[in-house]
Order: sequence, then structure tokens, then C-alpha cells
Amino acid sequence: MVHERFGSAAILFPRRLALLGALIVAASCLAGGSPAAASPDRVAQQGGTGSYLDHVDRVGDRQWSMYVHSAAMGRTIRLDVIRPADTSAPRPTLYLLNGAGGGEDAATWQAQSDAVSFFADKNVNVVTPIGGRFSYYTDWQRPDPALGVNKWTTFLTRELPPIVDATLGANGRNAIAGLSTSGSAVLTLAEMAPSLYRGAAAYSGCARTSTPPGRAYVELVVGAGGGDTTNMWGPYTDPDWVANDAYLQAEKLRGIALYVSNRTGLPGPHDTLDNPRVGGNPIALGTQVVVGGVIEAATDQCTRQLADRLAALGIPATVELGAPGSHSWGYWQDDLHASWQVLSAALGA
Repeated sequence: MVHERFGSAAILFPRRLALLGALIVAASCLAGGSPAAASPDRVAQQGGTGSYLDHVDRVGDRQWSMYVHSAAMGRTIRLDVIRPADTSAPRPTLYLLNGAGGGEDAATWQAQSDAVSFFADKNVNVVTPIGGRFSYYTDWQRPDPALGVNKWTTFLTRELPPIVDATLGANGRNAIAGLSTSGSAVLTLAEMAPSLYRGAAAYSGCARTSTPPGRAYVELVVGAGGGDTTNMWGPYTDPDWVANDAYLQAEKLRGIALYVSNRTGLPGPHDTLDNPRVGGNPIALGTQVVVGGVIEAATDQCTRQLADRLAALGIPATVELGAPGSHSWGYWQDDLHASWQVLSAALGA
């Protein structure tokens, strides 16, 4: 992989972003004993949020499904959990977010990557929420007829961490990582709760959301799920658009270990018929190369702008740019591996 510390700025043109928004959903689909359940009353009191652990299912020796009731959203959220290799001492937690579909489709870290085997020898809790499709993992201003109540910033930064720490015996050290639409969300979440995360990794995300082309892109992505962005951040003049623009709020990332990556959109080593995610299907490969290439080329421009912004602010970051590749899971798996050095150092894992 070609390593560039920071890239040059580029402009996202509205027409390209409109195409990007229309295609994002298609690309996202390329695609020792049972744990003791904590008392809901006891867990609810830890964060003072009214949220609580509903129950835990053991899927395997190291894989659990936690079900946490969110008071803010009025529903119970499933979390896919990978437990540490050694649980004899409290361990840190990596929150690993899915993309546009929120894990409610087949495009999940556990289904599309080697996350389970990759973390097999690592002393970290890995927690992935299942839900939040087309929500940008943000707090929406009001319920949406199609997407319901979304208060993901509240859930991920206030309601969930104390419940995770109590249930998993975690040590309170956290990091967060995400891809595509959640590649921008993880930066915003880190900015909203800078003392919560010691590290953040964004793969193929677009941090600029309040410029005219950025707003058009967000509107098209949310619209692909039937949602209305005026229910999310209000009209374009609403200050929530600026407050949730990770590029403009980048100063709040100071002190957080950062890893940001993107590829050029040109075909790379995973854009071949022998890629197991393609399964020898020429149509699937064509979709990955063409659709995934267009999206990745656009997010590459976003990432270069963010890199320049971080450089101008003097905020250290590991930025990986310049290697070929499309907007697809083979590269995000590579990103997870590559970013682990940064994240593990931040977590002390």
C-alpha cells in the first residue's frame, strides 16, 4: 500500500456526489460458561439513562449477542460481541460500526470480513451494534416515518458504554472504527464525546456533510432508505448540519489517535473474479469495479480534504492514500488489519 501522510485538497462536484449517493446502497451489499446477565435495574443506574441490559445470548466461546434497551430510542438493540482472548483482567473495547445498512442486511463485519478470526488472539472486546440503517449513527431531531426514532449518538456515547463495561468487565478504554457512511460517523461520534474514545479509524468515509454537495450526498444516502434529512438535522440552514460536519469540527479530534484511509477507485487486488466475495460472477465483479470505483473515487476526494484539514490544524493522524481499490469489503478488511497498530496502541491492548 502506498502511504501518504497527508493528501492535497480536492473539490467534490454535486453531479458526482449525486451519482455517489444513488449507488451507495448497491455497493454496501457487495458484499467458558454462559455470561451472567446483569440486573436491568443495576445496569440502568450506572449511566443514569434509563437504558438497561435486556439479555445476553452466547453464540460461541468467544461470540456473544448482547441485547440492550435504549431509553432514548424506545427499543432494544442487538450487539454482536467478540470477547477477548484472555478475560482474566479487564480489557478495552473497540466499537466497530457497519455501513449504510446498519448490519440489518448481509453487509456486516462478521459476515463479510475475517473480524472473528483476526481478533482471536487479541485482548479486546469488539462490539458491533446491529441497527441504525441509513441513520448516519446520529441523533435525529424528530421521528422519521420510514426510519423511526434514531438517537444513535446518545445510545453509543451515553447509554451503551456503562452497560458494556459492566456486562463485559471492560476497563473503560474505548476506540471506534467504521466504513463508508459510518466512516464519517465515527469521526463525528469521537468529536461529540472526545473523552470517550482514545482512538478512531475511518475507512472510505466522507467527513464533509454541510457543504452543498455534501448535503446533497447525505440526502441521497438517507433517501435511499426512505428517510428524510429534515427529520435528521433539519433544513440546510439548521446549525445541526455544521455541528455534525466532522471536517469543520476536526479540532475536537485533537488528542485522539486517528487512522484514516481511502483508495483511488481504480481496480485493485480485490477487484478480481477469484475474490471470494465476487464468487466468480462477472456481473458482481462489474458492479464492484464500476459502482464501487465511482464511490471510492469520490470518498477519496473527501479523505484528502480531511487529511489537509488535519495537517493545517497540526493534528497527528495516520492517513493511507494512493493505493488502487474499490469501495468494497476486501479493502475494509485490509484497513481493519492495518489500523489495528494505531488502535491497539491507543487502547493499550
